[in-house]
Amino acid sequence: MEALSRKRFAVGNLEEEYEPICELGKGGFGSVVKARHRVTGQLVAIKRLADPGECQSEVMREKRFLEACSGNPFVVGFRGVVRAPDSMELRLVMDHVGPSLRDFLRLRRAEDPPLPEPTVRAIMWQLLQGAKRMHTVHVVHRDIKPDNLLVSADQNLVKICDLGLALHMCDAPPYERAGTTWYMAPEVVLGKPDYDALVDAWSLGCVMAELINGEVLFFPGDNNNGSEACQQIRAIIDVLGVPDGKAWPWFSTTPFATGVLPRLRHRQRRSLLRHKFPATVLSQQGFEVLSGLLTWNPDKRLTASAALKHPWFDDLNAPTALPARNKEDLPSALPNMKHPRTMISPNLLHKRRKIQCA
Repeated sequence: MEALSRKRFAVGNLEEEYEPICELGKGGFGSVVKARHRVTGQLVAIKRLADPGECQSEVMREKRFLEACSGNPFVVGFRGVVRAPDSMELRLVMDHVGPSLRDFLRLRRAEDPPLPEPTVRAIMWQLLQGAKRMHTVHVVHRDIKPDNLLVSADQNLVKICDLGLALHMCDAPPYERAGTTWYMAPEVVLGKPDYDALVDAWSLGCVMAELINGEVLFFPGDNNNGSEACQQIRAIIDVLGVPDGKAWPWFSTTPFATGVLPRLRHRQRRSLLRHKFPATVLSQQGFEVLSGLLTWNPDKRLTASAALKHPWFDDLNAPTALPARNKEDLPSALPNMKHPRTMISPNLLHKRRKIQCA
């Protein structure tokens, strides 16, 4: 594919071109630093990977993914690659956007009302547009979660970032389990080797649910029985019920369905999703989008493109910035962030990781 082809490119000098300001984030992947371009004064985010041994290949891989998605306002913009002169490590330079959606949710007050549905709709429209762009160029993110979604300073834009776990669909399966467990599609958790872009649609459904009620939807809680993967599937069952053979034939062939499920004392048979998101907080059209994204069977799950065609989004005329017919008449995509008090427990910080199912 031309967008992901290997081409010659210029590599800048980190110290000569950029002045570091502060660290924006740190995790198992490495760290991200806010910096200022010494000539233009523009702010950027510079990503350094934790493993120097894999630095060059992984930087180049993520670079090609970012370039393939370039031009979409809802995927973080790519600026180039620089080299640290002391270590000769390559680092990614991207647009500086703002805090993560995770930080935004955490800064809301506990007594604040839930985000209004028009706000959730505006955010989801932008995220689905970003995902649609990625999937159009056959890039699957695999780790969409509030930590990897950035909110602009004016709170009119939400952008997808961190394509470090992404894959290109030209890579032949089997694909590994990758991502953050709470937002991971069930087929990935269960070890399906040939999943596709629909795993991102599931993750977006998890984000949508969290925007509405401020909580991780499929949180295993205090259940310590079984492997991490089995605990996660049980958390999904507690909300969506057990898929029957007609809803998802593949599920009945998995080791979980044949070995673990028969031993469970409590097996939720019907979906409680509407009970968790009643009409008082989410309209029928909004619920159709949510339930369409959170569908067990990936073959029946809404794609990003199909979700954007749902009547729930008919009130938006799809501009490149704030999705509203008249900006003066509608609130920003995100309400003003004030009173930095916790609504989501700080222990809901999670690192990107790969999991194994026993």
